[in-house]
Amino acid sequence: MNRSIDIRSKSFGQTEALTRVDRFGVWLSAYQIHRWIPSFENLNLGDFGCGFHARFTQTVLQKVKSAVLIDVALSEKFKTLSNVRAIEGTLPSALLGVPTKSLNVILCMSVLEHLWDPLPTLKEFKRILVPGGVCLLNVPSWRGKWFLEFSAFRLQLSPKSEMDDHKMYYDVKDFWPLLVQSGFKPSLTRCFKHKFGMNTFAICQEDK
Repeated sequence: MNRSIDIRSKSFGQTEALTRVDRFGVWLSAYQIHRWIPSFENLNLGDFGCGFHARFTQTVLQKVKSAVLIDVALSEKFKTLSNVRAIEGTLPSALLGVPTKSLNVILCMSVLEHLWDPLPTLKEFKRILVPGGVCLLNVPSWRGKWFLEFSAFRLQLSPKSEMDDHKMYYDVKDFWPLLVQSGFKPSLTRCFKHKFGMNTFAICQEDK
């Protein structure tokens, strides 16, 4: 098996309605995003692994200057919007067509854990950010592994297929070295526990 290639057959939320656990997780991520990006006015946004309905980006589409959405499948409605570029594909190859230094904000929420090797994707994120741009990342932690699997496998409150697709879990000590290895400077990188310790969140800023 070639572990450098990650293939998914569908995007998050494409065929299944979000469960209560999923909706709560999405809300917590949105809260953290708005904490670090209080205004999306006239920003060029990238939402990578955004899900079929790009639920967060939909809430700021009227404010952003443009949005680049990437997932293996996207709702057809995004392909008709003048300020949206919808790219269907997998990471990191789908990022190759995004111009260097073109985005102010990159969001990648609960995606990197699905990749065998997230480093090439993180390096692409750094390439795409404008000077002073910010990349916000969320991944499940090792504590979160137990809860997510219990919710999915025992309680059936989360999609089993999503948990079966996880390749890795990240505590701060696991995630921070990856961020630095990808080229983000330690002085411009914050990494901390999130969602009651069940996730790890990172803010990486590109040099001005």
